[in-house]
Amino acid sequence: MFSALGDGTRLRLVARLCREGPLSITQLREGTEITRQAVTKHLHALEEAGLAHGTRQGREQVWSLETKRLEVARRYLDDVSVQWDAALGRLRELVEG
Repeated sequence: MFSALGDGTRLRLVARLCREGPLSITQLREGTEITRQAVTKHLHALEEAGLAHGTRQGREQVWSLETKRLEVARRYLDDVSVQWDAALGRLRELVEG
């Protein structure tokens, strides 16, 4: 999951889907220089990571985020943040103490 989010293009696609909701590949390409094939490739990588899914609506594939999977990532990052804050606090005490 984090590997999929580690790519800048995929992260921008996720951010757009978060802000704007479900979008077609055509809509996701708007305002970028990325090819349709590249967008499709990145969306499939997000799908394999369980972060997005596409559904056929007429001739278009519309993509949505898997919010439950993103919530798992957010909780994990929150836990890591708490651990780092605690470690930095201990280091500060050691250095200042």
